[in-house]
This record gives sequence, structure tokens and C-alpha cells, in this order.
Amino acid sequence: MTDKIPATCDLCDAHKGDTDGAFRVLAPVFRDFGGRQVFHGPVSTVKCFEDNSLVKAAVESPGEGRVLVVDGGGSLRRALLGGNLGAAAARNGWAGLVIDGAVRDVAELAACGVGIRALAPIPLPTERAGQGLRDVPLLIRGTWVRPGDWLVADADGIAVMALPA
Repeated sequence: MTDKIPATCDLCDAHKGDTDGAFRVLAPVFRDFGGRQVFHGPVSTVKCFEDNSLVKAAVESPGEGRVLVVDGGGSLRRALLGGNLGAAAARNGWAGLVIDGAVRDVAELAACGVGIRALAPIPLPTERAGQGLRDVPLLIRGTWVRPGDWLVADADGIAVMALPA
């Protein structure tokens, strides 16, 4: 899937009859905060709640064109990503981040050369207690996202698919 990636609408048209669950679309609740509106790549995951320790560790490691999907439990009380971590993600080669939670430093995130989707902004940072899980299957708003899936995000939405074996 390294050639030109089809738009999410084209992917949905191609997979509209699929019933095996290998192709999925995330709920249309995510807002665009990053400097890139269109992004794609293999998925890496973090599951955390109001503690961005593992998000920080992930974006400070080589992204290798991956997309970090973060299950923040939908919390809008603390930001899981801010300008410094957004810049780290861009600098370290992450294609994008999809966060089921909040972000902060909106102007700084918009200047980052990485795709960022999240629910909403809030200025409060998280506490760092070192809690959470890395590279585990996530259930994001009723849709499964697994490490190694392929994610495509554009203006129409976010599609996730299992790569053929």
C-alpha cells in the first residue's frame, strides 16, 4: 500500500459489500488539528486515560511513516497531545495521529508537518504517571483498530483496514 492511496470515499465504494470486518470507518467525530489533512500509514496504538506518558514515548521514537492511534477514553478533561509532542511526531517521521481525546496548543499543532485528528482542544495538560498500554487492539467509538492495520485519513473521514495476509 505504498503507491498512491485512494481517497476514503473511493475505498468505501470499493469495500461497500464487505462483510468480514477487515474494512472499517471511524465515527465522524474527529476534528483536524495538524498541518497535514491527508495522511496514511500502518497503525501503532496507545491506550491511556488522562496520562500521555506512552504518547510522549511513542512520538519521541522513530515513526517510520506510521499512524499513532490513541484511545484516550474520549476524555475531554486533559490534552493528550500538545505542540511539543506534535513537533516531535513530525520530526520523528510519524505520518499522523488519531486521538480519541483532546489536544492543546492548537496553533502549534497546525504548524506541525503531521496529520492530527482529535475530538476537541482543551488547555489543560495531562499528568504523567507512566500508565497505559502500547500496541494493543483498541475499540474506538465502536470500531476496532489494531496494530498493523492500515489507516487512511482525508477530508471525508478515516478508514482502517487489515492488510491482506
